[in-house]
Amino acid sequence: MKLSRQFTVFGSAIFCVVIFSLYLMLDRVQHDPTRHQNGGNFPRSQISVLQNRIEQLEQLLEENHEIISHIKDSVLELTANAEGPPALLPYYTANGSWVVPPEPRPSFFSISPQDCQFALGGRGQKPELQMLTISEELPFDNVDGGVWKQGFDISYGPHDWDAEDLQVFVVPHSHNDPGWIKTFDKYYTEQTQHILNSMVGKLQEDPRRRFLWAEVSFFAKWWDNINAQKKAAVRRLVGNGQLEIVTGGWVMPDEANSHYFALIDQLIEGHQWLERNLGATPRSGWAVDPFGYSSTIPYLLRRANLTSMLIQRVHYAIKKHFAATHSLEFMWRQTWDSDANTDIFCHMMPFYSYDVPHTCGPDPKICCQFDFKRLPGGRINCPWKVPPRAITEANVAERAALLLDQYRKKSRLFRSNVLLVPLGDDFRYDKPQEWDAQFFNYQRLFDFLNSKPDLHVQAQFGTLSDYFDALYKKTGVEPGARPPGFPVLSGDFFSYADREDHYWTGYYTSRPFYKSLDRVLEAHLRGAEILYSLATAHARRSGLASQYPLSDFALLTEARRTLGLFQHHDAITGTAKEAVVADYGIRLLRSLVSLKQVIINAAHYLVLGDKETYRFEPEAPFLQMDDTRLNHDALPERTVIQLDSSPRYVVLFNPLDQERFSVVSLLVSSPRVRVLSEDGQPLAVQISAHWSSATNTVTDVYQVSVPI
Repeated sequence: MKLSRQFTVFGSAIFCVVIFSLYLMLDRVQHDPTRHQNGGNFPRSQISVLQNRIEQLEQLLEENHEIISHIKDSVLELTANAEGPPALLPYYTANGSWVVPPEPRPSFFSISPQDCQFALGGRGQKPELQMLTISEELPFDNVDGGVWKQGFDISYGPHDWDAEDLQVFVVPHSHNDPGWIKTFDKYYTEQTQHILNSMVGKLQEDPRRRFLWAEVSFFAKWWDNINAQKKAAVRRLVGNGQLEIVTGGWVMPDEANSHYFALIDQLIEGHQWLERNLGATPRSGWAVDPFGYSSTIPYLLRRANLTSMLIQRVHYAIKKHFAATHSLEFMWRQTWDSDANTDIFCHMMPFYSYDVPHTCGPDPKICCQFDFKRLPGGRINCPWKVPPRAITEANVAERAALLLDQYRKKSRLFRSNVLLVPLGDDFRYDKPQEWDAQFFNYQRLFDFLNSKPDLHVQAQFGTLSDYFDALYKKTGVEPGARPPGFPVLSGDFFSYADREDHYWTGYYTSRPFYKSLDRVLEAHLRGAEILYSLATAHARRSGLASQYPLSDFALLTEARRTLGLFQHHDAITGTAKEAVVADYGIRLLRSLVSLKQVIINAAHYLVLGDKETYRFEPEAPFLQMDDTRLNHDALPERTVIQLDSSPRYVVLFNPLDQERFSVVSLLVSSPRVRVLSEDGQPLAVQISAHWSSATNTVTDVYQVSVPI
C-alpha cells in the first residue's frame, strides 16, 4: 500500500507539471507581439478553440491541485499513525527530474550506545604529546650537534647525584634476524645456535649475569635440538631472572606492512610456546630494529598484559626534540582512548642505533671503547680509531671515570635516576670469547664504581624488566602505571629517517608480489582453522575422531609459524637479499599447499551426509581447490571445471562471521551451463569470455559468474 500511495503522488505530480508546461506555452503564443509583426495571423475560429481549451486546462489544473492536496493530507495522516520510519516520497531535483528514493536496507549490525562511551570523554589525562602536531611543528633541520651528531651538547653539575645515586642497568642482548643477509636456517646453523648454547653455560658461571632474547622462532628451533639437561638449565635461568624473553613474539615484526591478524597470530604463537615449554610470560616489549612504529603494537602488547616496552628506530629529529624536553619515556595511549585503559609505558632509545657505540652515552667514539668484542686482535674494530682496552687494576679508575661520564650525560635526557644501557648488536655473543670479554671487563668496572660511594652510582647487569621495575620503584608506582610527571603520548612514529634525508619508506611497497602472497596465506590460514575446528568437533561428537586426519593440526601450526616468520621486519618489508626472499617464498608456498589440503579434508568431511563413509585419501582428494601455484614466484592458475553430462558440484565457504552477497566466478569448459542452488533452484548466470591476455581469449574456456 505504501508503494502504491507513493506512485499515486509521483504520477499526479508529473501530470501537473505537464499541464502547467502546456499552459505556459499556449499563453506565450497568445501574447507574443512578435508573431503579429512577422505576419503570423490566426483565424478567429482557431483562436476561439484555443481559448476554450485553455479554460478547460485551467479547470483541470485546479481540480488536480485539490486532488494533490487530498492525497498529501492522506499520506501525512497515514505516516503519522504508522509504526516505524516515515514513507519515502518522490522529490524534484534541481536538474528538473523526479527521483523516487530507494527503500532503506537494514544494516547487519546494530551498535549499542554503550559501545561508543569512549567518544563521550573520560577521566584520563589528555595527551601532551600529539605526534601529528609535533611532526608539523618540528623544523627537521638536521643541525650538527657535535659528538652527538644528531643531538646537542649535554652537561651536568658535579652534585646532581648527591641526593640520589644514579642506578645503571647494562643489558646484554643479541639481535637475531630470522632472515636478512642469510636465510633463517643458515643464520641458525652458523650463528644463532652457538649464541644460545654459550648462553646457558656463561650465565651459570655467575648469578650476576643477565641476558635478553626476543625471537621465539629461533629459540624454538634451538629448543628442539638440545637435551633435557640443557632445557632444565634454561628453565632455571628464566625462573631466577637471569634470562628474559622479551615481547615473546615469533619474530620482531614489521609494523607498517603487517596485517593486525598476522601480528596477533605470531604473538599468540610465541606466547603459547613460551608457556608450554618454559612456563614464562613476557612482561616487557623490545623492538630495536623495525623501521618505524605503529600505534597498533602498543595496543596489542597492552592487551597481551605487557606493562612496558622499548623502541629505537625513530626519526632523529623527533628523538632530538624528545631528548631536549625530557620526553623519551612516556605513556603511549591510543588516540581514541579517553580513560587511559590502553596506556603502556614506553622507553625511546635516544641515539642513532642499538649497537654498543650508540648506547652508553652521546659520544660514540668513547662508547665504542667499551665494546670489548672490538679488543685489538679481533675481527672488528672501532671506526673512530681508538680501540677498547682490557680493564686492569692499573687502568680501572681512569676507564670507569670515562664511562661514568657518558652514563651521567645520557641520564640527563630522562626524568629519573635509573638508566638503561643496552650492550649488544646483531648476532652478538656467537663465540665464547665475546661472552668472557664483555662480562669480565664490565664486572671489573661495576665493582670499582660500586665501591666508591662518592661517585653516587650503582651499576650492574640487568634485564629490560629489571630496569623498568627499578624505575617504577623509584617513582613510587605499580608496574605499568604512569609515573608522576611523565608525559602521555598518542600517535605513531612513521616515517623513519636515521640520518639526513634517508627516509625508510620504500619498504612500504617493495616486492609487492610477496606482500600479496602473505595476505593469501593469511586468508587461507583463517579459513583452514575454522573448517578444521568444525570438522574435528563434529567428528568427536559423532565418535568418528579416529577416522579424521588429526595430523592436519601440525600443518596448521607450521602454517601459522610460516606466516609469523614472514612478519619479520626484513621479510614482509622486502629488505632481505634475493636468495633469502626466495627462501621465504618457498616457505609461504609450502604452507599454502598444506592449508589447501587441510581445507579439502575438512570440507570433504563436512559435506558428506553419511559421515561414516568418510575416508582420508591424500593421494586421491575428494575436492579440488579453485587455483594452484606451480612455483613460489608464479601467479596462480585457476582450475577449469570440465563439464559433461554428469553434474559437477561446487562447494563455497564463507569464513566471515556474517552473511555476505557476492558474485562468484568459475572457469568452465563449455558455455552450455546451468547452475543450480543447493535445493535445486536455477540461479542467474552470466557467461563471459576468458581472457589469456589483454587482447586474446581462450577458445575452450569460459567464465561463469553467479551472484550468491
